[in-house]
Amino acid sequence: MTTKVTALLDAHGVAYRLLPHSEPVFTVEAAARQRGVVKEEMVKSILLREKAEPRRYVMACVLGHMRLDPQAVREALPGEWKRLTFASAAEILAVTGYVQGAVNPLCLPPEIPIVFDEAIAACTKVNISSGDPLLGIELAAADLIRLTDAALAPIARTADVS
Repeated sequence: MTTKVTALLDAHGVAYRLLPHSEPVFTVEAAARQRGVVKEEMVKSILLREKAEPRRYVMACVLGHMRLDPQAVREALPGEWKRLTFASAAEILAVTGYVQGAVNPLCLPPEIPIVFDEAIAACTKVNISSGDPLLGIELAAADLIRLTDAALAPIARTADVS
């Protein structure tokens, strides 16, 4: 199976492992079960939008067992950003090209900043969605950080409510 994410990884010579699902998944727990991995290695990719007009978006990523702190994301962004809120499913598709549940931080429009929780950098391997609801991808955390050129910041809360 090929997606724009696997094509990008292949083009950059990045090693990865495909993690197919038997059905689409929409929660971290379901994806971890389908992929046979632990949620502590999963990267949740969450599109946030600025409440003020004109709308700006940011991709924020945390590990699967953590909660995102939108205020911490805003503080990690350069320049002036207004209050951030979660993007709708329609916005996610329009902005990223991915359906909700298959979002990842790769192959995004260049104007979307990407912020990773610093805990991601401490992982050896992580897994993300491939952009297809039936396929996950495992790769080195360092490769994911390098390809996204993400900023690293403390943007997660440790409480698990995924």
